[in-house]
Amino acid sequence: MNSDALSALFREGMTLLGVVGGPLLGGLLVVGLVMGVLQSATQIQEPSVGAVPRIATVVLLAIFLGPWMMERLARFLHVAIERMGAPPL
Repeated sequence: MNSDALSALFREGMTLLGVVGGPLLGGLLVVGLVMGVLQSATQIQEPSVGAVPRIATVVLLAIFLGPWMMERLARFLHVAIERMGAPPL
């Protein structure tokens, strides 16, 4: 495997990381902003009040988007192994 193919594979992997991780990070961003505004408005500064909704958001997104994320990652791994010239499984 030459350096051009390796850099292309790395670039595809980083793009896939952004695509797969984007929904989780976006959901956390939205929930974090909403909870920050609510905590500021109500002056409740308890850390667990902000942490519980964020944890629930990640769990729910992982449940609903998990199969899609695993399928994308498995397909990338299969393609990466083929490109490296390893024998098929």
